[in-house]
Amino acid sequence: MIIVTGASGQLGSAVVDDLLQRLPAEEFGVSVRDPRKLANLEQRGVRVRRGDFAEPGSLQEAFEGASRVLIVSAAATGDAALRLHRNAIDAAVAARVKRIVYTSHMGAGHSSPFAPMPDHAATEDALRAAGTAFTSLRNGFYASTVPRLLQHALHTGELRVPQDGAVAWTAHRDLAEAAARTLVDELFDGPTPPLTGPAAIDMAGVAEIASRVLGREIRHVVISDDDYRDDLLTGGVPAQAADMLVGLFAASRRGDFGPADPALPSLLDRPAITLEEYLRTSLVA
Repeated sequence: MIIVTGASGQLGSAVVDDLLQRLPAEEFGVSVRDPRKLANLEQRGVRVRRGDFAEPGSLQEAFEGASRVLIVSAAATGDAALRLHRNAIDAAVAARVKRIVYTSHMGAGHSSPFAPMPDHAATEDALRAAGTAFTSLRNGFYASTVPRLLQHALHTGELRVPQDGAVAWTAHRDLAEAAARTLVDELFDGPTPPLTGPAAIDMAGVAEIASRVLGREIRHVVISDDDYRDDLLTGGVPAQAADMLVGLFAASRRGDFGPADPALPSLLDRPAITLEEYLRTSLVA
């Protein structure tokens, strides 16, 4: 049996939707903090059980009988993230699963200035130490980040951001399908190649694409890291989130999130979704 954690989240729910097209409902289950949110899945025959990374005891029942478990990375950073991930890994090992699949990230590294990347690297270390077969999905940077980066520019016409590097923006839909295929067919062992969209695009390119999609000019304006952080704080962004966004640009300048890689379209047997295709469905003029 396959178990999907975080099944009520954006990525986890998309993985479940894809699995429903590949497997009978009784061949997989979900682990979620609030099972009431997924009552519809239970009605379709999917096993729905409560599982919370913060409560290791809850994971014992959630992972019971599992042969493969998808651990969707927690919405936390630092020691908190690693503690939650280790709880899930330990529970999967105790359940004697044959393979753990973890949603890591392209650019995972202990020295990255982008806060989630050292967490992914440390989690991969924990997976290696666990002794169970594992796959670490080196996902490309979510394309869903781009509309948030453009939020202010939609009103002002200026995309004011620090100097950056090209990022291989990748759609959730594609990454969910890749995760589902990996769970079903066990296609990779250890870290995967970067699973990315078809092109690495910098902020100047993002501004050009947004201009075409919206039918009006979005100008790319380069500002300092400090000015960008100040703008975020003035706009009400919490300090921790502002620091994380500054770290994103610092990591992209190092080339951590590019170039694009052919592994994802090869896995999907179709072209990956482009950033322009994604923005045409997600931006409101």
